[in-house]
Amino acid sequence: MEDESQSGEASPAVRKRVLESFGRQGLMSHLGARISRIAPGVVHIVLPGRPEVTQQNGYFHAGATSAIADSAGGYAAYTLFPEDADVLTVEYKINLLAPAVGDHLEAVGTVLKPGRTLTVCGLEVFGRRDEGTPKLVANGQQTLIRVPRER
Repeated sequence: MEDESQSGEASPAVRKRVLESFGRQGLMSHLGARISRIAPGVVHIVLPGRPEVTQQNGYFHAGATSAIADSAGGYAAYTLFPEDADVLTVEYKINLLAPAVGDHLEAVGTVLKPGRTLTVCGLEVFGRRDEGTPKLVANGQQTLIRVPRER
């Protein structure tokens, strides 16, 4: 659940920085993922369903599910970092709770504990149909490190 400090939208400068960084991610582009929400400490990433992101039974592949969760958490942390910083994942763990089905997946990364060096995020991935209740298909936790941005 988001607290009050994480309920508004990100500033235009933070939004621009996040979108520019996300645009440089080859894997997210390859998967067809896009950011749908940027708020302080919270980022949502949507992955549309298509055959290229499924496994042999037609469900979204665990690798695609995990990848969007990892990026959602990373960018959630990034929203709280200063402009001269970048983000790297140190570790993450994901539990696949149900087959990932739906028209699209939505990953939600939420900062649980910000820090000067390490930040911890909660990760949730929902299977969504255009109409209907979202179903939690994966959840996890992630640790990220703030590093100086390379020029």
